[in-house]
Amino acid sequence: MRTARITLLAAFSVFAAVSCSQSVTPQGRLTLNDKKIDEIISKMTLEEKVEMLHSKTNMSSEGVPSQGIPEIRYADGPFGIREEGQPNSFMSAGWTLDSATYFPTGSALAATWSEDLAYKYGTGMGTEARLRGKDVILGPAVNIQRLPVGGRTYEYLSEDPILSAALALRYTEGVQDQGTAVCIKHFAVNNQETNRGSVDAQVDERTLREIYLKPFERAIIEGGAMSVMPAYNKVNGDYCSENEHLLNEILRGEWGFKGMTVSDWGGTHSTMGAMLHGLNVQMTGSNYLGPAVIDSIKTGALTEAQVDEKVKQILRLRLAIEPVPVDVANTKQTSQPESQQIALDVARKSIVLLKNQGNVLPLKSGIKKIAVIGQNAVLKTQSGGMGAGVKALYEVTPLQGIQKRAGNSIEVVYAPGYKNFPGRRWGPAPAVPNPLEASAIDENADPALLAEAVAAAKDADVVIFFGGTNKSIETEGSDRANIKLPCGQEEVIAALYAVNKNLATVLISGGPTDLQILEKYSPAIVQGWWNGTEGGTALAEVLFGDIAPSGKLPFTFPVKLEDSPAFAMGNFPNKTAGADLFTMMYRADAVNMSREERQKLIDSMPKPVSEYTEGSLVGYRWFDTKQVPVMYAFGHGLSYVNFTYGDMKVSSKKGDITVNFTLTNDGDMDADEVVQLYIHRKGGSVEWPYKELKAFKRVSLKAHETTTVTLTIPQADLRYWNVEKNAWDLEHCAADLLLGSASDDIRVKAETNI
Repeated sequence: MRTARITLLAAFSVFAAVSCSQSVTPQGRLTLNDKKIDEIISKMTLEEKVEMLHSKTNMSSEGVPSQGIPEIRYADGPFGIREEGQPNSFMSAGWTLDSATYFPTGSALAATWSEDLAYKYGTGMGTEARLRGKDVILGPAVNIQRLPVGGRTYEYLSEDPILSAALALRYTEGVQDQGTAVCIKHFAVNNQETNRGSVDAQVDERTLREIYLKPFERAIIEGGAMSVMPAYNKVNGDYCSENEHLLNEILRGEWGFKGMTVSDWGGTHSTMGAMLHGLNVQMTGSNYLGPAVIDSIKTGALTEAQVDEKVKQILRLRLAIEPVPVDVANTKQTSQPESQQIALDVARKSIVLLKNQGNVLPLKSGIKKIAVIGQNAVLKTQSGGMGAGVKALYEVTPLQGIQKRAGNSIEVVYAPGYKNFPGRRWGPAPAVPNPLEASAIDENADPALLAEAVAAAKDADVVIFFGGTNKSIETEGSDRANIKLPCGQEEVIAALYAVNKNLATVLISGGPTDLQILEKYSPAIVQGWWNGTEGGTALAEVLFGDIAPSGKLPFTFPVKLEDSPAFAMGNFPNKTAGADLFTMMYRADAVNMSREERQKLIDSMPKPVSEYTEGSLVGYRWFDTKQVPVMYAFGHGLSYVNFTYGDMKVSSKKGDITVNFTLTNDGDMDADEVVQLYIHRKGGSVEWPYKELKAFKRVSLKAHETTTVTLTIPQADLRYWNVEKNAWDLEHCAADLLLGSASDDIRVKAETNI
C-alpha cells in the first residue's frame, strides 16, 4: 500500500510539473498521466472498475483501493463549501470545523462584472475545499437566467452569455489553481425548476450554441474544467445525462473534454443510455451504473472496453487532483480570513444603486437617527429553502453593518415592518408559532407591525426600508409564481413615505422583483443581493458613502413579469406541473426503493415541453429588439460620481476589433466604472438582436483621474452558428459599436465593418 501511495504521489508531481507547459492545452493537461492510468486499469478487475461508475457515499465515488488510489470527494457549492453531511444523507454530521465562508451568491458575483474578482472568488472556494479534504466543487453554476422567476437565478450568473462565460472561466481557473477541480453545472439549458427532472427544453441549434452553451464552452476549453454535471432536464428529447449531442458530439468531440461527467443527484435514467451517451458517474446509487453494467457485458450489450474508457476519464481527474490525507483534512476551520476578505471585496463591488433621486444617498453627515424598517435587515441568507447553502462561520446582517458603522453618534432604531414568509418547511413546525411569520406569501401587511414601523419612521432623519425576497421564496426545486414583493411590502413602503420622504429602499434578493409600486414611494433604491458573510459590512460602507456603489445589473428588471420573453411568447409557465425529482428521490420513503419502484416514480412525473421560440432574444436582447420598456436595464448601475467617456478610436487586426477611449472620473471620490461595449449590426442577411454585449471592463479611477481604456472583441465572438453548414460562420456587414455605462445608457458610437 505504501509503495502504491508513493507511486500515486509521483504521478501527481509529474502532472504538476508538466501542466504548466504552454504547449499543452487546458484539457490536454488531463491526459498527461494516461500511460500511468492504462497501467492502473490493466490491474483492475471488472468489479473494481464498475465500482467507480457510481456513488460510494452521498458525496463521494470510489477510487481504486487495491492500488492505493483514494475515492473522489465532492463538496456542494457554488457559493460556499457546504457543511459535512452524514455518509448517506444530506443531514448534518454535526461537525464544528466545517463552518465555511459564505460568499456572495452567483447573481451578486455577476453584478461586479469583474473577471479579477471571479478568479479570487474561485481561489477562496478552492482553498476552503482543500481544507475540508474535498477534490471537486459542485460548481460553478452557469446556466443563463432565462426566467425572472427562476428558482436558481440567485445561483446563476447572468442573462448574457458573454458576461457569464467570462466569469465562469475565471471562477474555474481560480478554483483549479488551488488544486481543486470544478464540476461545472448544469449542462445544459437548465433554466427552470418547474418540472426540471422531466421537462424537455426544445431549443434550436443556433440559440443553443450562441446563448446557452457559451459559459460552459469557455470554462471547458480555456479554463480546463475537469468535470461536468449534466442537468436534470431533457434537451431536444433526450435526458442530459444520456444526451449524445451534448455529451459526446459537443462536449467530448468538438470541445475536446477529457475529464469526467457526474450526474446530478438522482439524475441518471438508464444503464444503456448513460453508458453509451457520455455519463461517467451515477450520483447517487448503483441501480443503473452498478451490477446492471456487469450484466449487460455478460449479455454482449456492452463491452469491458467501454467501461475502461469511462474509468480512464475518471482517473484523469483523480490523478490530476492530489488527495488530501484524512489526517490532514478538517484539522483547521474551513472559513479563513483570506476568504472572508474576498467575500467582502465581492460584496463591496456588487451593490447596485438603481435610483438616487434627490441624492438621498450617501447618508448625509449630521444625521442623528436612522429608522431601519423590514425583516430583510435582520434575516440571514446563508441557508434556507432547498439546495445550496452554507453553515457560515458568521454573517453580518444589514442591520448589524449599519449599527456598527453608525457608532455611538447616530441612533439606529429597528422595526420588522412586515411578516416573513417561511415557505416550505424542511423540518417540524415550531412548537410555538412565530408571530413574525406569514401564512401566505401574498398576505396583507400586518396592522400592528405597520403602525410600529410608521411610528419609528416619523421622527427619524432618514428611513432605510429593507424589502425583497428570502431563500425560501427563491429556492431550488421551484420557480416563483411571480416577482411581486411579498407579505404586504408595497403597503408598508407607501405608509413610510407618507410620513418621511427622506427614504431609501434596499432590496435583498437573488433575482429581480416587481418595483412598479415601490418605485413611486422610494426616492433611492439599492439592490443589495444575498451578499455573503460580510454583506452587511459592505452595504453600510456604500450607504454611508465610504465607497461609491459600482455594481451593474447582470439581468433586466422588467416593468412587469409578462413583458419578459418566455412569458410574452407563452413559453412559460407550462400548465403541467408535478413534484420535483430531487425531492421525490431523496424523501424518506424513496431512499430504500427498489429499482423498479424508483423507475415507476420517475415515469409517473409529467413530461412537459418547454419551447424556446424566443430564440436568442433572451433578456435585454428581447426588450431592445421588441422595444419593450423596462424598469431597470441590463448593465444599469449608478454611482456617487459621474464619468465622462471620450471618443472611440477603432482598429481591426485579423478580424478582432479593438477600441480605445478615455474615461474620466468627474467626482471628488475614488470610484469604479464598468464600461460596456455592444454591437448593432446593419444590413445583415442573418437575423440578429438589436444589440449584443461583446466586451466589458471594470475600471478603477481616483477622484478626477483620466485613463485610457482598451476593449477588444475577438473575431470568434462575432460569429454565429450557421445551421446550414452546421458550423460557426462569420457574416460580413457594417455595424455600429455602442459604448456606454449600461445597455440603455450609450455614451459613444462608432462605425466598423465585420
